[in-house]
Amino acid sequence: MRTFFTPLFLLFALFGMAQQRYYTDPVKIPLLLSGSFAELRSNHFHSGIDLKTQGTTSLPVYAVADGYVSRIVVSPTGYGKALYIDHPNGTTSVYGHLKAFSREIAKYVKDQQYKKQSFRVDLQIPSYLFPVKQDEEIAKSGNSGSSGGPHLHFEIRDTRTEEPLNPLNFGFPVKDDIAPKIFSVLLVPLSDSSHVAYSRTPKSYPVVFYEGKYHLKNNPIIPVWGEIGVAIQTNDYFNDSYNKCGINLLRMLFNNEDQFSFTLNRFSFNDTRYLNSHIVYSAYKTEQRRYIKTWIDPGNKLPIYTHNGSEGHLISKNEQNGKVEIELQDTYGNTSLIDFTIVGKNANLKPDSIKGERFVYNHFNRFANDSVRLEIPAGALYSDFRFEYRTEKASDTFFSDYHFLHNNTVPLHKNAMIAIRTDSLPAHLESKVVMAYVHPVTGEFSAAGGRYQNGWVTTETTNLGVYAVTVDTIPPEIVPLSIADNKLTEANRIRFKIKDDLAGINTIEGLLDGRWALFEYDPKTATITHYFDKERFEMGKNHTFKLTITDYRNNNTVYETQFWK
Repeated sequence: MRTFFTPLFLLFALFGMAQQRYYTDPVKIPLLLSGSFAELRSNHFHSGIDLKTQGTTSLPVYAVADGYVSRIVVSPTGYGKALYIDHPNGTTSVYGHLKAFSREIAKYVKDQQYKKQSFRVDLQIPSYLFPVKQDEEIAKSGNSGSSGGPHLHFEIRDTRTEEPLNPLNFGFPVKDDIAPKIFSVLLVPLSDSSHVAYSRTPKSYPVVFYEGKYHLKNNPIIPVWGEIGVAIQTNDYFNDSYNKCGINLLRMLFNNEDQFSFTLNRFSFNDTRYLNSHIVYSAYKTEQRRYIKTWIDPGNKLPIYTHNGSEGHLISKNEQNGKVEIELQDTYGNTSLIDFTIVGKNANLKPDSIKGERFVYNHFNRFANDSVRLEIPAGALYSDFRFEYRTEKASDTFFSDYHFLHNNTVPLHKNAMIAIRTDSLPAHLESKVVMAYVHPVTGEFSAAGGRYQNGWVTTETTNLGVYAVTVDTIPPEIVPLSIADNKLTEANRIRFKIKDDLAGINTIEGLLDGRWALFEYDPKTATITHYFDKERFEMGKNHTFKLTITDYRNNNTVYETQFWK
């Protein structure tokens, strides 16, 4: 049983760090945030803070303390171009979505990319190679990787465990006197005999603010029965910023007694996907609302929670009122409060008709028939649910029926295996087969991997929903952006737009005068760019150029030309 405690040693330690700043600012402009630590993101908690860069790129980025560069990553997705600096105090600072590295680092990275013949690299750096001093410029800010706009992603990690820590606990001068805002409260029946307002489905309640705290609109006393869960839709905000950010602390009391709480000042990357159990996942998938739960699913192993033995479940008592109070805080202690009243009302509702097979959260679960198999490993579910299946005739695009493997409102923590039988697939298309994830309303579909063997197409996925078998025989597209009629239209680079319709881009190979040439790939803009390199290629001559783009089903397109440079 997890019980309430106060980690005073941690509070004192963080207070001391804040009083004597170990770190300076990574950018020398007012620190305005567009993202906070542990903010709720898709399938993960945000592992740092996002610093605004005045809507532009190329701002100088500085080392926040003495140390050495320990890791350099270049990727078309994720953090894009990123630097990791280890510090003597046992922490690592991380700088992501960079546009460029400092000259010495950039040269080293480029040498490694040519050595490995890969734009994507993940380099472990020996401590002697790139020592840095506090406030030394290490990079330029950018928008690389999976960034939604120019900014600097900044982290502080525990070097030993690699766990991210909340940077705002270390004295960075970020202004925040705005309390979290509450938008809605969701009450959820947690057992087959429970109800909220005489219904076995969750019910949301809008809120209003007056007299210094939030209230349910019109102050209803809500009739409930059995075990009930409460969830809160909330965002935090910082001064001079309209971006939606996340809270740091939640505490719930029931009838004036502590019931449930959590604080998010660090977490493990191994645990970050438990976010899908931290929120009401079904509401996120159907309404795009992230309600934070005040109860713990049995399969949720996040170590952040404390409670009084109830796992956060509220138990109603017949004809008795119960007062629910919830406190929310951000890192700076700005606090919001909401309270409301429930009353126990046994409605004697008729049992719902039982549909589907019960899948148990801590067991291996399997569904199979002659045309489909689904296997979910133990530990992939956060709670039990009843699995439902049906099938429909698919369009001519597919080589199987549509298989409705429950729906996408049940999250999976680990990969499940899906296999679909296809008897109509011609032998010459077996290598082109793709498992398709199909939108149940629009019919639009995307690739979900897949491999063919003995009449079955198999893939692994973390999404339940609609699946069918199709093929990808269409090669990628290549559109030149800076060359026409064998003449360059840009002086220092050559660029192309590339696109693949289904399986996705796998490899990019550019050959300049028969030698591998480095192309930077930005999936956000679907562009690849080669910057002419006088150290590696002779200039002032006519060049031959060949570009080959291959997708994940080995369809490829070749573009060849000549130009003077």
